[in-house]
Amino acid sequence: MRSARPVGLLLCTAAVVLWAFGVTVLQPLTEPLGPWSERLPGNNAYWARDLRFLAIMAVVVGLVLAGRGQRRWSVPAVLLGGGWVAADVAIDRADPIGVPATVLLAVGGCAVLGVLAAVLCWREHGAPPAVERTVLTGAACVAGVLTLVAAGIESPTDREPELNQGALATGALLVVLTVGAALAAAPARTRARVGLAAGLAVVCLLGVGLVRALPPGERVLAEVVLGAVLLTGVTVLAWDWPGGRPVWRHHALAALAASLGPFAFLLVTAVSMMVMVPIGAQFTALAGNSPINAADSDLLVSLAGLVAGLGMAVLLAWPTGPDRRQLTRRPAAPPRCGGGTTASTAGRSGRT
Repeated sequence: MRSARPVGLLLCTAAVVLWAFGVTVLQPLTEPLGPWSERLPGNNAYWARDLRFLAIMAVVVGLVLAGRGQRRWSVPAVLLGGGWVAADVAIDRADPIGVPATVLLAVGGCAVLGVLAAVLCWREHGAPPAVERTVLTGAACVAGVLTLVAAGIESPTDREPELNQGALATGALLVVLTVGAALAAAPARTRARVGLAAGLAVVCLLGVGLVRALPPGERVLAEVVLGAVLLTGVTVLAWDWPGGRPVWRHHALAALAASLGPFAFLLVTAVSMMVMVPIGAQFTALAGNSPINAADSDLLVSLAGLVAGLGMAVLLAWPTGPDRRQLTRRPAAPPRCGGGTTASTAGRSGRT
């Protein structure tokens, strides 16, 4: 897909702006007014942190898309994401607030992104890279699971209008990244695949809005349907179409995995993080924020979504397969022995 690079970098820029907005506008809304025990925050109190981390992960996926899945882009993208998270914690500890801080962080983040993209483009020496379809399909799976996390994210009170706005914007960005990476992983950008990608994007954008419109306790079924449609659509877009059409029984199995897999991975990861690795509490302490109430848990749902997305990538990021035309084609008959023909001809000539 020739437009993968500009589209990927454009989506990265949008993610940087969302991140800057989350640091300076959304994060102050989640911090308690005082350190008194009765005002300690509860479950999902730091939802703005999760939205920011999701935006950082969107930057990584956008860079992978811009590099068409090539290692020379993917590795720096992952390293940038890790460094960005560390910088986020330090900036969160400084508590920047206001429009000037938002503009400064957005411009600074775009500058870092631009420098990295320029260096990576220069290293290619003008030669367009080949497409690594497996990496792009895996990135689409990760972005698809992160879409579910953004769409279903909650807060202790569930009454913040800013949460709905931030979740909708982040979820919409991740939907576009998911569809874009899946289309870039396709073996050919045919009219059928482009039309399918457009329809999938529209349906899933509406699905994100529907999930956010439902009350917090009634979103599970809608999220399951959204995940099944989005991740199954990734496989239909990215996988080979032997004989010119999808192998629907394979995509039916993918739909089953897409319905059950994301939430199974999320559940296992969340329980592990709460019981064995309380990483959310460590991030809270590093950022200088008040700890979560002892009766609740400090769960970093964005990180759980990343792990679940990688798990789904292991299951679904296999875009190539055998061509059914080669499997059904009969082997050609072996040629007749030339010597026998010659001998027969010679015999006839002798009789004549």
